Amino acid sequence: MHKILIIEDDQIIAKALKNHLDKWELETQIVADFHHIMDEFVAYDPQLVLLDISLPFFNGYHWCSEIRKLSKVPIIFISSTSDNMNIVMAMNMGGDDFIAKPFDLAVVVAKIQALLRRTYSFQGQVSLLEHKGAILNLNDASIIYVDQKVELSKNEFKTLQILLENKGKVVSRDVIMKRLWDSDCFVDDNTLTVNIARLRKKLETAGLADFIATKKGVGYLIGD
Repeated sequence: MHKILIIEDDQIIAKALKNHLDKWELETQIVADFHHIMDEFVAYDPQLVLLDISLPFFNGYHWCSEIRKLSKVPIIFISSTSDNMNIVMAMNMGGDDFIAKPFDLAVVVAKIQALLRRTYSFQGQVSLLEHKGAILNLNDASIIYVDQKVELSKNEFKTLQILLENKGKVVSRDVIMKRLWDSDCFVDDNTLTVNIARLRKKLETAGLADFIATKKGVGYLIGD
């Protein structure tokens, strides 16, 4: 079931969208806090976003730009300001489609289904792992923290993914090494130490000092 995030401040419209999309076996969530839209986006990790232009505090163009910093998730703008300038602006900001208000719910469903098919038929779903404001994008092996994007090497990315998937738990060095070097070949234990040190240095440059803790003689963990 695909997840749809509805970013619309008119509750009548938002609930009408939710009720109709639920009938088509599309899981939906309406944004509740317009101060912290990105927090809800990351926590929900949707496969498509319905985004109004006129919103409290910051408009839809701003939030589209913020989403595009960390995700390629399909975005459909919905707005009553449907003049050519706004449609062009929506597409240039990273939108994938535009639906003018008032709209036919059947048309909305058709556009959503078509965009979901085009986006996910031949590729995996976009995935994000978040911890204390740091967002690991599984789609492009990068981590974002306070508007800083850090590109990770293959092993750095895999290591961080393992630790975030098991945050709050100690992951042994053996488990990490088997995931990184999935072979019968002997790998020097010091190789993992070097990899962890490089990863920590990159995280520190992004403001994430002490993000990874060491459990001496056992392994590593990212605390809750």
